[in-house]
Amino acid sequence: MLLRLILQTASMLALQGMALLAGAGTARWPAGIAFLAILGTGSLAMGLWLLRRDPALLRERMTLPIHADQPGHDKLLLLALGLLWFAWLHAMGADAAARGFAGLPFALHALGALLLLAGHALIAWTFAANSFASPALRLQRDRGHRVIDTGPYAYVRHPMYAGALPLFLGIPLFLGSPLGLLAVPVFVGLLALRTRWEEQALRQGLPGYAAYAQRVRHRFVPGLW
Repeated sequence: MLLRLILQTASMLALQGMALLAGAGTARWPAGIAFLAILGTGSLAMGLWLLRRDPALLRERMTLPIHADQPGHDKLLLLALGLLWFAWLHAMGADAAARGFAGLPFALHALGALLLLAGHALIAWTFAANSFASPALRLQRDRGHRVIDTGPYAYVRHPMYAGALPLFLGIPLFLGSPLGLLAVPVFVGLLALRTRWEEQALRQGLPGYAAYAQRVRHRFVPGLW
């Protein structure tokens, strides 16, 4: 599985790098290269950690997120998210280049870096608590799927999506692309839609989830949402 992890991480990083740097029109872009380094290092480090700590979760997350028991609308949403992600990277590269790679003050670049770290940390905490954090919307009866209410799940019902929120905001800030910020509400809206579908499936098919949802009232941000 180690070789598969390395190859899959490298191939995904290459595709994302092509989208970002093609938009920029150059590879001589320190912020872009730094972002790709953070993305690749974070993905590989998390994969190696899961390989040691929870190989079943790593195997689930490395599998193509298309399953027979997965609703068709979730497959379409994942496809839309993937296409939007690559289009977003390309657009941010082009926007940063159009601004001479100096579109935002340094303080906002630094804030973007902090948001990237915060998002990765929250997602890692989610993986540590929940061995069923699949990228696909499905009940994992083959893996003994059960309600998780520890770790970040004691505070919000969807901490992995909560971790995606600072990532979506931090990436355009780090890259210096004001235009990239316009896509953030779109990503948030799509995540909110998917959360609604996921909640319906879990309430109907996962014993104990309805009671858990009564105890933990918020989905993404404690006390707010």
